[in-house]
Amino acid sequence: MSETRRPRFDADLIAKYGGAGPRYTSYPTAVQFRDDFGAAQWRQALSESNQLPIPADLSLYVHVPFCASPCFYCGCNRVITRSTTAGQEFLIDLERELDMTAPLIDDDRTVRQVHLGGGTPTFLRTLQIGQLMRLLRTRFRFAEDAEIGLEVDPRSVEPADIRALRELGFNRISIGVQDLNPDVQQAVNRVHDEARVASIVGAARAVGFDSISLDLIYGLPRQTTEAFAQTVESIIEMRPDRLSVFNYAHMPHLFKAQQRINAEELPAPAVKLAIFRNTLNRLLDAGYEFIGMDHFALPEDDLAKARRDGTMVRNFQGYSTCGGLDLLAFGPSAISEVGDSFAQNQRKLVDWQIAVREARMPIARGLRRSVDDRLRADIISTVMCRGRLDYRPFEREYQFSFGSYFEPEISRLAALEADGLIRLQEHGFEATDAGLLFLRAVAMVFDAWLDHGEGSQSRFSRIV
Repeated sequence: MSETRRPRFDADLIAKYGGAGPRYTSYPTAVQFRDDFGAAQWRQALSESNQLPIPADLSLYVHVPFCASPCFYCGCNRVITRSTTAGQEFLIDLERELDMTAPLIDDDRTVRQVHLGGGTPTFLRTLQIGQLMRLLRTRFRFAEDAEIGLEVDPRSVEPADIRALRELGFNRISIGVQDLNPDVQQAVNRVHDEARVASIVGAARAVGFDSISLDLIYGLPRQTTEAFAQTVESIIEMRPDRLSVFNYAHMPHLFKAQQRINAEELPAPAVKLAIFRNTLNRLLDAGYEFIGMDHFALPEDDLAKARRDGTMVRNFQGYSTCGGLDLLAFGPSAISEVGDSFAQNQRKLVDWQIAVREARMPIARGLRRSVDDRLRADIISTVMCRGRLDYRPFEREYQFSFGSYFEPEISRLAALEADGLIRLQEHGFEATDAGLLFLRAVAMVFDAWLDHGEGSQSRFSRIV
């Protein structure tokens, strides 16, 4: 997918292939993690990573779990609190976790990427975010050009805070907008006005953030095609560098907050599809490039450049320009990835707190990939990031016959070609313009952990 291509909306394909599936921020996905992978296995993985001839550089992630109020659509791991001391207590515990992990990483490994997520990272006051960054910088060596980003709730920052964040070294910002319509905001308990969002975007641009990203969600209660189109027009006027347009997954059986959404107010499936179709076409007409799944970027943004030159990767940060890094993640529920090993921290804040206060690594579960897992992970990442697959590089690297090893998978690909999602070629395949919206469905063909029977993906969000 090195050239710029325009995905084509096809309602018939959405009806057949738009169902639930993994987002493939990792392979195997987190649902496969096991509780017999713990601190000992994680320490071993870290030790092995140091011993490689050329150890990987680092990406750091911190999960700030707090929100001041619940957004009813949210499926994130967060704690609702207005406590004035919760943030400082979190930083004390975070320092404990860092002091258990940082000594296990060789000093000459360089941090290339940092991301603060949540929850709401800006639940922390700006001075506390500065304290958090000092905790990281005093324990790891940062590259001068490190990509340092955070997620921002427009209700919890002022334009002056944006300048302070830039002075702390942040150069990428993601602003959670979701929808600008007041009725929708009331229905999901996330009320902020357009002027406030625009002022934050303007402040970020004025102080020199390298990339400004906005998040939208379609499928929320009380949304209409006309009203969401107005939101999209307002966002286009702000001209963010990147846009994410997420498909709302209504799973009240999994996410308690969603039980407060009136299901009768959700848009009908036909309306939801129309919102997506209109948004897709409008963003493309406005000059945004389709990156993959639900992501868009302006042509001059680093992510669009990475997609075009084939260096874009997919990881726990979503689509990213930073490939080949070992990820160290801190805070409750955070997932690390080092080499072929994954480790997830305790999900509940109290369990994470107890572990670090007892000087125990807060690892709850994890996984060590097999060679087959690694091969399939490489294939799935290539499909998700490039929209095509050439079998020959995998045959050379893994010394095997792709056609023989993946005979069942290639048989399933024939059905995707018959339906117009892909074009089979002599040594691989590529997605059609209509198939670009279904890269997750194509990648699922190579997922050995999935039960490919009907209804097996009920715990995942819809593809479209």
